[in-house]
Amino acid sequence: MTTWLDEVFAVRKPVIAMLHLAALPGDPGFDSVAGIAAVVDRARGELAALQEGGVDGVMISNEFSLPYLTQTEPITAITMARVIGELLGEFTVPFGVNVLWDGRASIDLAVATGAQWVREIFTGVYASDFGLWNTNVGATARHRHRIGGDGVKLLFNIVPESAVYLAERDLASVTATTVFATRPDAICVSGLTAGAPTDSQALRVVKDSAGAVPVFVNTGVRAHNAADQLSIADGAIVGTYFKEDGLFENRAVASRVAELMGVVKEFRQTL
Repeated sequence: MTTWLDEVFAVRKPVIAMLHLAALPGDPGFDSVAGIAAVVDRARGELAALQEGGVDGVMISNEFSLPYLTQTEPITAITMARVIGELLGEFTVPFGVNVLWDGRASIDLAVATGAQWVREIFTGVYASDFGLWNTNVGATARHRHRIGGDGVKLLFNIVPESAVYLAERDLASVTATTVFATRPDAICVSGLTAGAPTDSQALRVVKDSAGAVPVFVNTGVRAHNAADQLSIADGAIVGTYFKEDGLFENRAVASRVAELMGVVKEFRQTL
């Protein structure tokens, strides 16, 4: 059965690379001396490394906007639009966006830049490191429609990082009702934090419960486990492994990207 993944990526089991932007204006870590030009320069270098290494897609996020907000300030998405605008002519693969942790701002950014998908926490209520974390998927879906974003695919992260679901519901039932009631375009399954391994059993539970909705393994994919994780999931989102020495704080390097993508391409030949 053909899915939107086939239409967008034209490969089985696509790997989407994270392009983590440096801290932005308004963030505690923003380097106001180096300014936005430094953010753009770093993003340009990492985009080149990711594409040279052979990824199937790229997702731009404000990963270094720590600590995160669940309702972002306007300057965040505005600056991200500036950065992406400067790079638009350099993308050779499809791209998506993620304004952490703000689903509405993510959709706004996608519509403004032409991004094909967003990833966010769209459903559920959580106790998190950022406080009580609530969502309103109905309002978000209507906002997407109102601003002309119906073509933007929504990737739902139903196992949020740094948070726990408040209701005592098992993962299979959460997945089933999410699919039935909220119409996600894909579901993402995460580990504890960026770069942390995703539990294979949890990934399988979600895949078995999601019906025809594609499922992504969202964190912790490495060269040694990529084939095993992709034997369950329909695709992978990778950030930390692609960075120098596999450290979250570092920049993406083409050699590590090529290493993992080599494993993935070899695995695809078995499908």
